[in-house]
Amino acid sequence: MLLSGGLDSSTVLAMAKERGFDVVALTFDYGQKHKRELNSARRVANHYKVNEHIVIPLNLRGHLKSSLTRESMAIPLRESVSEIGSEIPDTYVPSRNIIFLSIGASIAESRGATALFIASNAVDFSGYPDCTPEFIKAFQKTLDVGTKAGKEGRGVKVEAPILNTSKAGIVKEAVRLGVPLELTWSCYRGGAKACGRCDSCLLRLEGFREAGLKDPLEYEVRT
Repeated sequence: MLLSGGLDSSTVLAMAKERGFDVVALTFDYGQKHKRELNSARRVANHYKVNEHIVIPLNLRGHLKSSLTRESMAIPLRESVSEIGSEIPDTYVPSRNIIFLSIGASIAESRGATALFIASNAVDFSGYPDCTPEFIKAFQKTLDVGTKAGKEGRGVKVEAPILNTSKAGIVKEAVRLGVPLELTWSCYRGGAKACGRCDSCLLRLEGFREAGLKDPLEYEVRT
């Protein structure tokens, strides 16, 4: 499964474990501006005692046009969730999930794995095109026709169990499963505290509010 160390992927890891899967967690060091999410991924993987945690280095920072990778591009900050528009923000990392899922599928097929979990969400999100049901369906079709395992009818199945779940629903599921939320990191910035104003922080905080729960993370600003 793809593990970023955030709320969503940590919850999906717990769901996979509950369903009885032996989990190999994949985390990508693709050139993001900070290492907080990598550290969170390691801590969450250790907490769940996954079979193996693979951190894959991809030196792509200078090649990707995104405010998550380029120092010259500022991560957009907002006052509330209502300011998140319908346009794809510049926090979008071009083809990121295509790259991650492709590598994940290659490793899964090599090991004879039956499933590849991803924490894509198409409800409370920033409109990224690689987090939609259409994308997941298309990528599954690619695996079915473009891999040896797929052609033999034993292809890897892409599992996206929170694809149509609200952020509040994800929070409630995380609490039900006992996910160590204090170990997770969702903020696009890498400070000592979460910023509380990037899209990811705003969506996370809104999810906790709607769930009637308090986020254990410390924030510079709780909007």
